[in-house]
Amino acid sequence: MEFKRIAITEKAIKVLNKLKEKYGELIFHQSGGCCDGSAPMVFEEGDMYLDDSDILLGQLEGVNYYMNQDQFEYWKHTHLTVDITEGRGSSFSLEIPLGVRFIIHSRLLTDEENVELNK
Repeated sequence: MEFKRIAITEKAIKVLNKLKEKYGELIFHQSGGCCDGSAPMVFEEGDMYLDDSDILLGQLEGVNYYMNQDQFEYWKHTHLTVDITEGRGSSFSLEIPLGVRFIIHSRLLTDEENVELNK
């Protein structure tokens, strides 16, 4: 069985697809606590500097989802689901002008997921 660290809701997929139509290639980056706290933010690919300290957690609808390794240490035992909520966040994420923002729901990994994903 293949386990994944991240998932996305249908509501969030609809917003993500609108952004892809408008901006093209995108990335998610989960911030490390500034502004909106630890929030998933979407940028045009190439607009966010990534380096060796950024970890690729997976893809959501063809969009890479990254997190800095320091932040990952806090989240490595959780499964994240990206969702959308109404209201403007205080970040530079591309969905903000739409009057919505991406949020995460988290749960602890099961024992089986933890063994497979954190080996």
